[in-house]
Amino acid sequence: MKYYIGLSLASNSSTDSGVAVLDSDGNLIMLDKLYKMNDVAFFFENFTSIRDCKICVSMPADRTMLEGRWRILSKPYQMVSTNKNMPNRDNWTQRYSTRGCDFFNSLTEKGVPVDRFELYITRQMLHLNSCYKERSPADCKFLQQMLRTEWNIDLPVNMMPMSHMEAIVGALLAKESVENSDNIRNISHFRNFNVIDFKECPTRFEFVRKCNEETSLCC
Repeated sequence: MKYYIGLSLASNSSTDSGVAVLDSDGNLIMLDKLYKMNDVAFFFENFTSIRDCKICVSMPADRTMLEGRWRILSKPYQMVSTNKNMPNRDNWTQRYSTRGCDFFNSLTEKGVPVDRFELYITRQMLHLNSCYKERSPADCKFLQQMLRTEWNIDLPVNMMPMSHMEAIVGALLAKESVENSDNIRNISHFRNFNVIDFKECPTRFEFVRKCNEETSLCC
């Protein structure tokens, strides 16, 4: 039995990170919240079938606050590379956080396959992006309903944490990367990890969506 783990990694320990585990049959067998990197390490180190897993970890945004001088110097809207008055101190131009990279590197050294993914690009490829503000209650409810109806994932009716559903997106990507690797592409490389995504929306999703549309037309 293969297991596919998606981890929606938060930028810091004050925000919850979600973890989701799917089995080979597409059944959701585990959902959990993690906060500190020690919690993340404890989960993976104590997962009994870690050797039979494929892991996809989202890339958290770098929330480093910009200093006031940067905001003043940015008013002329000059490119960073051409403005000598805007030195790159403390990597403030870095878009993604390096949180957890050392731990995930240690997992790959043990033979556990780990890939990264860009959450919002993957949501777009799966047609799971909404017109609502990101991570708002409306966006959360939309994603939950889509995962239930389009992917037939057994989720409760009451609203779930957004981190859980983002982790499910990562688990679906991990499952596709093993079962249908021809539909997976590398979009970039980040800190020794491949950043992967779907080439196109999986056929199963399109088939279920078409059936639902036909059913609604008949009604």
